[in-house]
Amino acid sequence: MDLKTHDGSAQILPGAVFDIHHISTAELATLGMEEIAFVKPIMTEKGPAFAIHAADGTPMAIASDASLAQAAIIQHDMVPNLVH
Repeated sequence: MDLKTHDGSAQILPGAVFDIHHISTAELATLGMEEIAFVKPIMTEKGPAFAIHAADGTPMAIASDASLAQAAIIQHDMVPNLVH
């Protein structure tokens, strides 16, 4: 189940059930946005670090180590996933 916003995009309600076979591009783009963040090892000018990205790939933060990145994600009520 989804609600259409004023711009025509879909907002998926938490806990809503919908048919994955009939998902729109807008609905697909929003899946996991509020629940999942990815941790990706990167190289910065100061050396190795870990980038935190939203489910759609939007960069959100950089942490000095993987544990700190995961803790930051959990602190914001999201589930961390490691991309390698």
